[in-house]
Amino acid sequence: MNKKRNNITFGLGTIGRDMVYSLVSMYLAFYLTEALDLSDSIAWIISTIILAARIFDAVNDPIMGVIVDNTKSKWGKFKPWITGGVLASAVLTVLMFSNFNLSGTQYVIYFAVVYVLWGISWTANDIAYWSMLPALSTDQKSREKIGAFARICANIGLAAAVVGVPMVTEAIGERTGSLAKGYNIVAIAIVIFMIIMQFVTIIGVKEPKNVYKQEKATTLKGMVKAIFKNDQLLYVAISMSLFMIGYVTTTGFGLYFFKYAYGNVDVYPIFGGIVIVTQIIALAFFPLFSKKYNRKQLYKFGTILVVIGYVIFFVSPMTNLYFIGAAGLILFFGQAFIQLLMLMFLADSVEYGQWKLGKRNESITFALQPFINKIGGALANFIVLATAIIIGINSAETVEDVSMQGLWIMKVAMLIIPLIFILAGYAVYRAKFKIDEEMFDKIVKELEERGDINKDAIEE
Repeated sequence: MNKKRNNITFGLGTIGRDMVYSLVSMYLAFYLTEALDLSDSIAWIISTIILAARIFDAVNDPIMGVIVDNTKSKWGKFKPWITGGVLASAVLTVLMFSNFNLSGTQYVIYFAVVYVLWGISWTANDIAYWSMLPALSTDQKSREKIGAFARICANIGLAAAVVGVPMVTEAIGERTGSLAKGYNIVAIAIVIFMIIMQFVTIIGVKEPKNVYKQEKATTLKGMVKAIFKNDQLLYVAISMSLFMIGYVTTTGFGLYFFKYAYGNVDVYPIFGGIVIVTQIIALAFFPLFSKKYNRKQLYKFGTILVVIGYVIFFVSPMTNLYFIGAAGLILFFGQAFIQLLMLMFLADSVEYGQWKLGKRNESITFALQPFINKIGGALANFIVLATAIIIGINSAETVEDVSMQGLWIMKVAMLIIPLIFILAGYAVYRAKFKIDEEMFDKIVKELEERGDINKDAIEE
C-alpha cells in the first residue's frame, strides 16, 4: 500500500467538498435574505424548516453509519457511498440555489424537499469519506498527518469559497441583474469541482486489506450500543457539538458584520482569505507542535487563543480593521488546532469502542461528525437568521436602516454567545475525555494481542 499516495489523495478529496459545505453553511442565509429578498414571515418559516430538517436528518446519521459499516463490495465499504453521495448532493446543491421564480408557499415546499434530500445525500458522502480515515492507519502520529493535510485541503476549499463566492456572485449579479442568478451559476461551478476532486480520492486511495478482524453485520441494536456504550465517543460528540455551534454562528455572521457594522462588505473576502491562510499555516505546523506537546496541552493552547481572539474582536471598534484583523488571526489559529484535535479524538474513539465493546464501527462513530455539524449548523443558522430578522436586517432597505442598538445585538450574538458554547465544549473535554497517547497505545496493543487488528497489513 502506498501510504504517501493515500495521504495525498484522501486529503485532496475534501477541497471541493468544503467549498460546497461553506457555500451552504455560510451563504445560504445571506442568499435567502439578500438575493431572494424573502419576506419576514417566509424567512421565519424557512429558518424553522432548516432547524427542523437538520435535526431530523442528524438523528438519521447513525443509521447511515450502520449501512456503511455493513457494506461489502469489491470497491470496499466506503467508496460506493462516497460516489453516490457526492453525485446526489451536487445536483441538490444546485437546486437549493435555484428558485424557478417560485414564491410564497410554493417556494417553502420546494425548499423544504430539496433541503431535506440534500442533508441525506451529504450524510452518505460525509460519513463514508471521514470514516475511511481511521482505516488508513492505527498510529496516532500518522493519523495526525493524514488529518492535518485533509484539514489543510478543507481550509483551501473554505478559503476559495470565502474569498470567491461574494465577489463572483456580486459580479455575475451586476452583469445579469440578479444576485440569485449569480449564486446559481457559482453553485454549478463549485459542485463540478467537488465531483472532480472527490474522484481523486475514489480512484487514488487504496484501502488496506486484512487489517481488521471480519465481524458480523451491525444491527440497529448494535448501533445504539456502539454509540451509547462508548462513553468517550459521547463526550467527544458533546464537546464537538458545543464548539461547532459557536464556531459556525460566528462565521455565519461574517457577511452581515462587514456589510452593516464595518460598512464595507467588499473587505470581507480579503479578511476571510487572510484568516483562512492563518488556519492553513496552523494546520501545517500542527505536526511539529504535536512532537513537543501532548493533545491536552494543544487543546488548552488553542482554546486560550480563541478566547483572546473573541475578547479583542468584541472590544474593538466596529470599523477598526487592524484590531478586527488581529482578533481574527488569533481566533482562527486556535480554532484550526481545535478542529483537527476533534477529528483525532473521534478517530481514536473507534479503537476505544472496539477495545471496550468488541466490535469496530468506524462509520457509526464518524456518523456523529455530520450529526454534530448539522445540529451545530442548524442552530447557528437559526441564531443568524433570527438575529437578522429581530434587528431589522432582513427588512432593511439600506445599511443605515439598522440601528446602533441592533448592531450591538448582532455583535453579542456573533461573539459572546459563541464563546460561551466553545468554553463549555472545552470544559466537557477536560472533565471527561481520557484517551491520551499512553492509553491509546495500550488499547492498540491489546487489540493486536486479541487478534482484532493486524498492524503489519497496513505497512505492506
